[in-house]
Amino acid sequence: MTHTTGAAGAAGDPPYLRIVATIRRRIADGELTPGDRVPSTRQIAAEWGVALATATKALTTLRLEGLVEARPRIGTVVAGSTPAAPARRRPSPAPDTEPELTLDRIVRAAVEIADAEGLAALSMRGVAARLGVAPMSTYRYVPSKEELVLLMADAAYGEESPTDAGADAADSTTAAAEDWRARVEVGARTLWRIYRKHPWLARIGSLTRPLLVPNLMVHGEWMLGALDGHGLDPTALFDIHVLLYSHVHGLAGHLELEADAEATTGQSEDQWMDSRAPVLRELVDSGRFPTFAKLVGSFEDGYDLRLDTLFELGLRALLDGLTPVVEGPGRSHGPGPAPV
Repeated sequence: MTHTTGAAGAAGDPPYLRIVATIRRRIADGELTPGDRVPSTRQIAAEWGVALATATKALTTLRLEGLVEARPRIGTVVAGSTPAAPARRRPSPAPDTEPELTLDRIVRAAVEIADAEGLAALSMRGVAARLGVAPMSTYRYVPSKEELVLLMADAAYGEESPTDAGADAADSTTAAAEDWRARVEVGARTLWRIYRKHPWLARIGSLTRPLLVPNLMVHGEWMLGALDGHGLDPTALFDIHVLLYSHVHGLAGHLELEADAEATTGQSEDQWMDSRAPVLRELVDSGRFPTFAKLVGSFEDGYDLRLDTLFELGLRALLDGLTPVVEGPGRSHGPGPAPV
């Protein structure tokens, strides 16, 4: 798409101001109304041919004007009540002073960007633009984007601790030994809530290359402590811990994948499935997949994939199966596989 100057910005303006002017005009003309999503940083970067940092600066300018607001996992939308567009101002090339900058402000701004736009939209320049400081200022506090991501992860994992929800179970060693299953449930659900709030976390690290940050270790220590004291050898104990973590982490990865897909295609999950209806019908009618066809035909309104439900179902199944392994034969809470 080719963008012109004039009402959408003067030719001599920096690129981000021309983007701001165009989106501002769309809002003023009613093309974008309160609650409508405005282009994401990635969409702006592709449409205008600018860097992500420039796109972030444009959205930050609109946000500071009160025209748009960021909503986690939705993106940036037109604000509920749109104030009159302010007179266009040319920024001074070198501001005399900058807002006070701290490491905590940098990390919080970075988390806000990742929550609203996804981890792919994060850049050091974009964080600086959001904070209204010079592009290189953030490097005085964080040497690289990789280090910033680790700090973001540590901050996110530190927002909630299983010790808060399970303080009673943590009061004594005896309680920890007897109530291992309840403690594991507390730990798993605490992690799931954190991933729900910050889906980009599931894109960082892996089972083979885990994140070694203190606040994630807090969650790991809770789970290991719940499993300890049952006579498991160290390898078996750690295997069970990794298996439980992979259930939470693996499902959480789909939260960010769906958000990325929606941002890229502009279609919600339901809209995407509707667009694939002819392909689905062809598979059902082929006769090659009778069980699949029977199940699809039994759903009145289609299958509703609910990650929260799958999380609880999987957690319960894992714990049912692991109970005889952790507690030993003859003391299972319910039916499960034989001890391994």
